[in-house]
Amino acid sequence: MQLNGQLSTFPKEIKLLITAFLVVLSVGFYTGLLFVGETSEANPQGIEEQYLGNEDQPEAPVMKFKKNEQQMLTLVHGHILSMSIIFFLVGLILSTAKLSKKLKMLLIVEPFISVLLTFGGIYLLWTGITWMSYVIMISGTLMTLSYTTAVLIIFYQLAVSRQAKLQ
Repeated sequence: MQLNGQLSTFPKEIKLLITAFLVVLSVGFYTGLLFVGETSEANPQGIEEQYLGNEDQPEAPVMKFKKNEQQMLTLVHGHILSMSIIFFLVGLILSTAKLSKKLKMLLIVEPFISVLLTFGGIYLLWTGITWMSYVIMISGTLMTLSYTTAVLIIFYQLAVSRQAKLQ
């Protein structure tokens, strides 16, 4: 079955559904990033403090306590499940876009690797492997770049196919 380039041939209703889905999904995705920025300051020390606490620093502007095992398992479990569904759906839509096979495969597979590295890394950080904060930052950045690139490609191809039909 040939999927490459089929996105532009979808009926208007399906294109509208995809657009609405990706807009709402992106609001949720980027709101999550704002939350990460607020809680960890998007740096290794902030990431460590978010999960390991900072109660040994009495001068800290916000006191944070080490997460317990139940909190960590809930966080890791919920994020891995929900983000795998997000990236499956975005990857499914992207698979119908007209794009080189190598780039398409990278944008489809990379987010799943980053989800495992990011949230597995968060758990390993919590166990005391503090250098995982760098892995978390890098994989989280790659995950965000992959998501953003995939969504922009989809939006572009939905818009271009509409423009071509209007002319």
